[in-house]
Amino acid sequence: MSTLQATAQAQLRQFIEQIERLEEEKKAIASDVKDKYLEAKAVGFDVKTLRKIVTLRKKSQTEREEEEGLLEVYLHALGMLPEQPATTAREPENTETLIAAE
Repeated sequence: MSTLQATAQAQLRQFIEQIERLEEEKKAIASDVKDKYLEAKAVGFDVKTLRKIVTLRKKSQTEREEEEGLLEVYLHALGMLPEQPATTAREPENTETLIAAE
C-alpha cells in the first residue's frame, strides 16, 4: 500500500476537517429551520403547506407551470379529475352563457 506525501496528507486532512465543520454547520442550520417550522406551527400555520410553498418558491414560473400541467395529465389519466377539465374565466364553457350575461 502506498502512502501519500506529507503535503498531500496535510491537504487531505484540511479537506476532511473543512467538510466536518460544514457538516456541523449544516446540522445547526437544519435545527434552526426545524425550530422555525415549529414556531410557525405554534401560531397556527400548517407546516406541510409552508414546506410546499418554500419548495415552490425555489422554482421558476415556467417550472411550476410544467409541473402543474403534468400533474393534471397524470391525475386525469388515473381518473382523479372530472372528465371535462374546469373552464377558466378566459375560456367560457359556451358563448350562449357569455351572451346571456351581457
